[in-house]
Parts: sequence; structure tokens; C-alpha cells
Amino acid sequence: MEKKSPHILNASSNLLGFSLVIITSLKISKISQTTHLDEFAGVACLFFAFSCFFSFLSIRTAKETRNIQFEKIADYLFLTALLCIVLSVLILIVKIM
Repeated sequence: MEKKSPHILNASSNLLGFSLVIITSLKISKISQTTHLDEFAGVACLFFAFSCFFSFLSIRTAKETRNIQFEKIADYLFLTALLCIVLSVLILIVKIM
């Protein structure tokens, strides 16, 4: 079975930065008061950060069973964060149109 942890760590850290850019741009443009976009992006940031943490633990651990557990946790957190980003994009599309 191929290790997914390095890929999860790379993608999570990149998308964490993307989520932080979303939050920053919303705060600067003062749109955050009228939508829930910043809340979804904030939750995504938390999930991406924890996904980074658990994928790093998965890479660094020596025990195979713990490695698999950490990788599974990181994978589910990453998926949840992606869903939050999709909801953020949908809210942004509805707000623009």
C-alpha cells in the first residue's frame, strides 16, 4: 500500500495557506459580516492544520499500526476540510451572482 501521508501533508499545507488568504481577503474587503464564508474558511483552516499534524505524525512514527491510524485520521480531516472549502466556494458564487 502506497503511503498517502506525504501527499496529504503537502496538499494540506498548501490549502491551509489558501484558506488563510480567503479569510484575510474577506476581512480586508469587509465582506465577512454579511456571509458565513469566513466561518467555513476558518473551520477549513483548523481541519487542514490538524490534517498536517496527523500526516506528519504518520510519517514520523515507527509503529506500522499507529502509522495507519494517523494516516486515516489525516485523510478524514483533509476530506472534511475540502468539503468546507467547497461550501465556501459555493457561498462565494451565490454571493457574487
